[in-house]
Amino acid sequence: MDSSQDFKSIQETIQTALVATTRRTNQIAAEDLNFQRTSNPDIAERLDDSASQILNLATSLLASASKNTNLKAAELEDEDDIDVHWTRIVDVVDTLLEKADTCLDEYTGMIKRKAAPTEQSGPPAKKSKSVTLDPFMRNANIIKPQNAFHVKPNNLGTSPWKPILTKKPHAIVPLKRSLVTFKDENQTTQFKHPYETEINQLQFPEAILEKKEPIKYQPVETTSATFVNTYEGVLEMLEELKGATEIAIDTEHHDFRTYAGLLSLMQISTREKDWIVDTLQPWRRKLEVLNEVFADPKITKVLHGAYMDIIWLQRDCGLYIVGLFDTFEAASALQYPTRSLAYLLKRFVDFDADKKYQLADWRIRPIPEEMFYYARSDTHYLLYIYDMMRNELLDQSGEGPTQNLVHQVLDRSKTTSLRRYETSKYDAEGGSGPFGWFNLLIKHSSGKLSKEQFAVFRALHKWRDEVARREDESALYIMNNSTLFDVTRQMPPDPKALHSLLATSHIAKRDAFNLFNIISKAKAEGANGPSVHEVIRRQNPPTLGVGEVAKSVFPQLARTSEEVLEVEDLVSRTSKLWGKIPISSRWEEPSKAKAARTMQFELPWAQYLKSSKLSEDAETQLQQSAMQEAEPAIPVTEPETPRAMIDDEFTLKAGLKRKEAKAESDSELEEADDVPHKPESSSKTSADEEIALLDTDDEKEKAKKARRKAKKAEKKARKQALKQQVQETIELAKRAKKEGFSEAAESLRENGDEDEKPFDYSKANSVLKATRTKGSSSKTPRFNPYGMTAEGPKPGKKMHGEKPGKSATFRK
Repeated sequence: MDSSQDFKSIQETIQTALVATTRRTNQIAAEDLNFQRTSNPDIAERLDDSASQILNLATSLLASASKNTNLKAAELEDEDDIDVHWTRIVDVVDTLLEKADTCLDEYTGMIKRKAAPTEQSGPPAKKSKSVTLDPFMRNANIIKPQNAFHVKPNNLGTSPWKPILTKKPHAIVPLKRSLVTFKDENQTTQFKHPYETEINQLQFPEAILEKKEPIKYQPVETTSATFVNTYEGVLEMLEELKGATEIAIDTEHHDFRTYAGLLSLMQISTREKDWIVDTLQPWRRKLEVLNEVFADPKITKVLHGAYMDIIWLQRDCGLYIVGLFDTFEAASALQYPTRSLAYLLKRFVDFDADKKYQLADWRIRPIPEEMFYYARSDTHYLLYIYDMMRNELLDQSGEGPTQNLVHQVLDRSKTTSLRRYETSKYDAEGGSGPFGWFNLLIKHSSGKLSKEQFAVFRALHKWRDEVARREDESALYIMNNSTLFDVTRQMPPDPKALHSLLATSHIAKRDAFNLFNIISKAKAEGANGPSVHEVIRRQNPPTLGVGEVAKSVFPQLARTSEEVLEVEDLVSRTSKLWGKIPISSRWEEPSKAKAARTMQFELPWAQYLKSSKLSEDAETQLQQSAMQEAEPAIPVTEPETPRAMIDDEFTLKAGLKRKEAKAESDSELEEADDVPHKPESSSKTSADEEIALLDTDDEKEKAKKARRKAKKAEKKARKQALKQQVQETIELAKRAKKEGFSEAAESLRENGDEDEKPFDYSKANSVLKATRTKGSSSKTPRFNPYGMTAEGPKPGKKMHGEKPGKSATFRK
């Protein structure tokens, strides 16, 4: 497989996996996992296993990413370690992202890094190169050049950005008619591209479609670049550019000490000469005079990765490219393994690109010699590369117009040159946009912020954006993301604690008291505000809504909105399984028969009472005698049963519940409080009693009161009988203790236990001093709680079973 195709397939696979993982992560973060954990032990166990695996994987990734660096990876044993080592984790991730950005910049050509070609190539030359950038070149402490601009940046404006053109050379449509507004896909008013008509109607020169011998670049050692920092120098350069048929253009950008960014340098080359234009001069708006060349359709402008260069040129200098040939698009059409300018330089010019000046501060004046050469080499070899790639495109093109690769590259280049600059509005509610908080929240917080923390995060992010716009600084310079989330999670209780967290931002320290008031107010309002889960659910709607599911199940829902669906269209009145039997009682046909005023019927409970008579006369006599002794004769009046009515409530009178009497006389003294009893009202109730349905509300109320009164009387009688029985038992025990066991036994026989003889404790064997009889052959087997018995309880289970070969029984 071709390396380019292999890389493309890998890229698509990785991107698809990342998108799917991000969506699934957002869905999981939006769910109430704590509730799922407490309600389902199985889910809790699976969550713990998954969390352990993720922590182990994260620890391994951090250790791998921190190799060959000065950073020490954190070991994540539990979830709390993430918050404890959050700063160290962010440092490792930031380093990894910088490496990824470097690779992507090389691939896309957004940032070009080159080294001067040398006659000697090999290991000695590579060893002589410096790997790191000098600190003063990366973070220069200089006065902000935008303070001296004639027209200073306006980051607080809310109106759509209007092109800064004052003249329109090579116009088909005049400037006044070009500066019109329209509604974009978000229904936002924007200005059209001033050269939109000219770019769409552009006809490239025929020389582009002809294969020619590439023109060799001039040796770097024998030529020099001209540094243009005056307006007169710009006009002189313009006169020389008008005579060229192809020019190469590139830019250098700075975005750390400014909000929207600064076009710091512009490089222009022809076949014979190079220019380095200083775009940080106060008169930078006058550079729009270069549109006489940049907008000339007869001159081909060659850029590599012009995706952002187009935006920067029109935003800061009012320059527009008409007739663009993007070598990045040519590399894509030729399916090169990488599309970076460093790869093209190695392929066609045979020298390695230097990554030294990736984050150089291009505001430094005067420009250091090595930075000056780096800027020059951006465009010095680009026209020669353009010749080589154009020939390859022609060689690989087919005969048909759709198979012409040059046309494909030119069409894509047109699309790139039609890009427009738009001002970004801050969305405090939804957090959308390139400067919004939503993407930052999803990337760093993982949905673990409470409502108060979420409110503090949004308030801090809004404050940071407002200060950055007002001071014309980048948001990261005001407060980096690590500090932002540290303050959000800790929510300092006083300004002093807040000041200690703002270690790297002097602007935030300067405004610490005001910032603390903002945090306190956001914390108070956040208790009733939205949660992170709610915001994620709003931003990530389900892929298939309930309406779509309903349309797939009920095709009639797909009708036009003018038709109104009836309930009968969606709900069936009959069951496909049971036939014409109504599914609900709401649809059951009303009965035409007239119901009787009073209806009496016998429930199965009455027949059960008939068949549940006591079969043992002795048991019945014991219960009756016990009831007579326990309960005094208290008359209980039954409530009068009112007449019934259909569909009214009715009361089912309960039958009697039998209770076995204790036959052992020696247990009567111990269980005197368990003597069975039954109310007299139940004895009067026959098994054939009828259940009548009540008629009116008044009669039902009277019946309820009568029943409650009867129940109270019955309960009072039972308590009185039990109290009397307990009193008799106590007196009997006292008398037995006083007169002796004989008299007690005699009194018990008078009550019906005459055959029972009293136990003679004087002749009983001692229990505490019991001794086994020697030579006795009959031994009572010891009770085994684990053995199976015929009538005994179910045997117990042994907690620890014996393992064969590892246990033994020893006897004396």
